[in-house]
Amino acid sequence: MNEGKLMNVSRSTMSVKDKSLTNTHLRQKWNNINWHVVKESVNKLQVRITKAVKQNKWHLIKRLEYLLTHSYHAKLLAVRKVTQNKGKRTAGN
Repeated sequence: MNEGKLMNVSRSTMSVKDKSLTNTHLRQKWNNINWHVVKESVNKLQVRITKAVKQNKWHLIKRLEYLLTHSYHAKLLAVRKVTQNKGKRTAGN
């Protein structure tokens, strides 16, 4: 029905059919993520931060916190936790 219409998606012209293919591709990528590896990666950084805190190595803590907050795996895990919790459809405070 809408296959002939063109829509503007982030400065490129794409048909509705192509957009649905893109969504399918992204969904497949999301489902193929190895969550065990993601959790392990984030956990390693968190453990390193904890050890640095116990040793009062504040410069190391700052560097590790930067790594954690900019980590692709940490971002993936954060999105997963938010989208899979029971209250994901409720309004915020």
